[in-house]
Amino acid sequence: MAIEDGSAKPPFMVTWRGVGLALVLAAAVFAVFSSDPGLDLAAAGAFYAGDGRFTGATPFGEGVRRVFYAIPVLVLAAAGLAAALRRFGLDVPAPSGRGLAVLALSLALGPGLLVNVALKDHWHRPRPLQVREFGGTAAFRPLGLPGGECRRNCSFVSGEGASSFWTVAPALMAPPAWRAAALAAALVYAGATGLLRMAFGGHFLSDTLLAGLFTWLVIAAVWRLVLGDRSPRARR
Repeated sequence: MAIEDGSAKPPFMVTWRGVGLALVLAAAVFAVFSSDPGLDLAAAGAFYAGDGRFTGATPFGEGVRRVFYAIPVLVLAAAGLAAALRRFGLDVPAPSGRGLAVLALSLALGPGLLVNVALKDHWHRPRPLQVREFGGTAAFRPLGLPGGECRRNCSFVSGEGASSFWTVAPALMAPPAWRAAALAAALVYAGATGLLRMAFGGHFLSDTLLAGLFTWLVIAAVWRLVLGDRSPRARR
């Protein structure tokens, strides 16, 4: 079964209504956490073990993090392999050429360029483990205020949170019979990754929420650029 470009309606998340919802949610996150910065500190404090340590910073936690870190690249590689096998005549579920382009571009432009290059190295928000409230030396920087005592690879926003949420894109391309389960799995994985990064003291709650919402917007933008109003559909 090949997943090819079709004329069916695109998934809600990449429609204009979906984009509007993502923008509203992002604005709400900015409004709530900017007006009450203590929410970020309280959420981070739930994972603080004292003496500058966070609960997730264990050998087991590091092992889980390594597995989670590899999943997006493995998913993209699997999609590429499936597409290649399909071209050789094997009847396997595979993205179309345009579908594969959406996956590669959205991963590169969202978690790659926007998050890891533009935001993390230029917003300068210190991570929880760097701020004085949790044993560090930097001043806490509320959401919405750029600048801070972190120089590069900083807290805003979560790179691993963004790349884990990116798995929503291949989930939206799954055959209809699998799509709901694939989307649920992607969202659970993204949520677990966000919590894990918080448990390491690597990000505030607002960083993880906005990482997902920004990635949603990038996926939608790339999808509409490459596929327009079309949606990949399953065809045998």
